Amino acid sequence: MIDLNIRSQLFKGILEGCILSIIKEEAVYGYELSIKLQEAGIENVSEGSIYPILLRLQKEKYIYGETQKSPSGPNRKYYFITEDGLKALKVFEHEWSLLKGSVDQLLNRGDSN
Repeated sequence: MIDLNIRSQLFKGILEGCILSIIKEEAVYGYELSIKLQEAGIENVSEGSIYPILLRLQKEKYIYGETQKSPSGPNRKYYFITEDGLKALKVFEHEWSLLKGSVDQLLNRGDSN
């Protein structure tokens, strides 16, 4: 059985890469980010999980936030990726590719397909 704490830490790392990838494509605000994750098939990610990651990414200077007027309702804080964030995303993409390939290879051993 996988320890839930290990699983949680692994997921947070993957989530950081996914969030950077979304922000790379377009500036988004927190709630919109959770919707985009759900649309990509990453469900059950609460805003309570997203905002600490956004704060950490800001602290690491991978993203920055800017408050802008909303077309409807109150102002929203939009997040933008930085040059350091683009570099971090490249590293994540490379590491994910290596890890995914290795894990897939292990999981698929013995498959006759």
